[in-house]
Amino acid sequence: MTPGRLRALCLSFNAAVEDFPFDAETSVFKVRGKMFALSSLDARPLTVNLKCDPDDALRLRADHPGLVVPGWHMNKRHWNTVTADGGLPDRLVRELVEDSYDLVVAGLPRAERLRLDRP
Repeated sequence: MTPGRLRALCLSFNAAVEDFPFDAETSVFKVRGKMFALSSLDARPLTVNLKCDPDDALRLRADHPGLVVPGWHMNKRHWNTVTADGGLPDRLVRELVEDSYDLVVAGLPRAERLRLDRP
């Protein structure tokens, strides 16, 4: 996964936007004002913070030690920091980004979810 591909993936979801609320280097990807991914795209290794179901978060950390860790500066129960620069299959990274987006959308009011075609 390259920084450009990660950015394109995050922006490929309905109503996804990139914002820089913290500094000029940290991309925050949001849907309807709620964050679903956070990454310093120029950092090496390339990592991304993603929302995750708490049980899945623990399983992923156990299955991929060092590549999936508790979310840096985030709620460790609900967020993972995923190393996305080749240690994990791109398919898995894509699935984790989509899962993060879906979890955030699921927490939106029903009317917002319907506007996104995700009841």
